[in-house]
Amino acid sequence: MPFIQVSMAAGRSDEQIRQLIHELTEVTVRVANAPAEAVNVVITEVAHDKWATADVTIAEKRAQASS
Repeated sequence: MPFIQVSMAAGRSDEQIRQLIHELTEVTVRVANAPAEAVNVVITEVAHDKWATADVTIAEKRAQASS
């Protein structure tokens, strides 16, 4: 039973998230030869002030870029 967990910065539309789930399921069925009914996908959206790279959050980067 494949389990796919994706963490990404918040901000995608419901349609984009739905498409991502669809595509991940399809590629897993094709590549891993798993039945679609066995593929589990969990999407976790992280707020921009809770995601950082090199000690700078996405929110901080955006604030710096707009100033």
